[in-house]
Amino acid sequence: MTDTWNGLSRRHVLAATGATALTAGFGLTPAAAADVTIRQGYQTNIWGMPTYYLMKSGYLEKRGLKTEDFAVPSGNLTMQQMVARQVDMGTYAGPSLIIGHDKGGLVAIAQIETVGATGAMVVRKDLGIKTIAELKGKKIANQTGSSIGNIFIDQVCPANGLKKGEFQEVRMDVNNMIAAMAAKTVDAMINIEPYNAIAEAEGLGVSIMDLSKYDQVPVFMAATPDFVEKQPDAIVAYLKAWLDVKKDFKENPKKAADVIYSFFTSKGYDMKQEVFAKAMGRVAVDPGFPKDLVPYMTGHAEVLLKEKKIAAIPDWKKLLRTDFMDKARAGA
Repeated sequence: MTDTWNGLSRRHVLAATGATALTAGFGLTPAAAADVTIRQGYQTNIWGMPTYYLMKSGYLEKRGLKTEDFAVPSGNLTMQQMVARQVDMGTYAGPSLIIGHDKGGLVAIAQIETVGATGAMVVRKDLGIKTIAELKGKKIANQTGSSIGNIFIDQVCPANGLKKGEFQEVRMDVNNMIAAMAAKTVDAMINIEPYNAIAEAEGLGVSIMDLSKYDQVPVFMAATPDFVEKQPDAIVAYLKAWLDVKKDFKENPKKAADVIYSFFTSKGYDMKQEVFAKAMGRVAVDPGFPKDLVPYMTGHAEVLLKEKKIAAIPDWKKLLRTDFMDKARAGA
């Protein structure tokens, strides 16, 4: 039986959390990275789609790498899997990376993308709410512990006159939030693409702000210290594949978009191409290490320390491992 709310099928709003291993090979195996299988975590939202494209592109296999993929609704769950050493690599934003380093020694091997424009506060259209301050007394869906959840609570709310305790936080996965809005069990959601674009396209919600005003939200590819120690050559080969992905996003964006669009449609999303294009256009894919990261990350670390979510400000030279990307660029 298929549940519907205002014409929106439940299968449109529930993201899959399982996926199969992507292990096709092309016979081109560099000796330094031969027969290495990476347990790759990725989000089933738009933040994880460049990683999904990487796994589907064939670039890893050309460099002697395979992946066993672990799909989750949001990156903070991948971080927890990595702390537990269930996954070798995964993407998430700065706050989750800092917590992962504090709890499990996780390190960043590259900044993959910036996604601040993909995170937004979406309110039910029928409520007519236009500002964050008007959310007092309202039910807000939030994936507690996620990076956008932390940014909303720690930065957006204080800047807009909304204090903790003045709204009801409803904890749920990002991929369940549209259904909750359709059922009117929540009044608003702090969510990311493509869910925001879907909610707007279906006439359920209206975006009243996005996170880019407060945070550009760089998303990092992190690795466990165990994998870094055992497979340094594989990491360099892996980042070379990311540079190939960057080229596709820049020079052949339709190729990348078609692969990612097929992911969402295969999971039952009835999403028009123009809706997807709007969502994907808010992601900037550019693997590397910008020079202004330390001040940015320090700001987040200070908030996390104040909130007692970490024990100390990290040593950034240990957390941000720029050496692997330097080697990948030199040998690309």
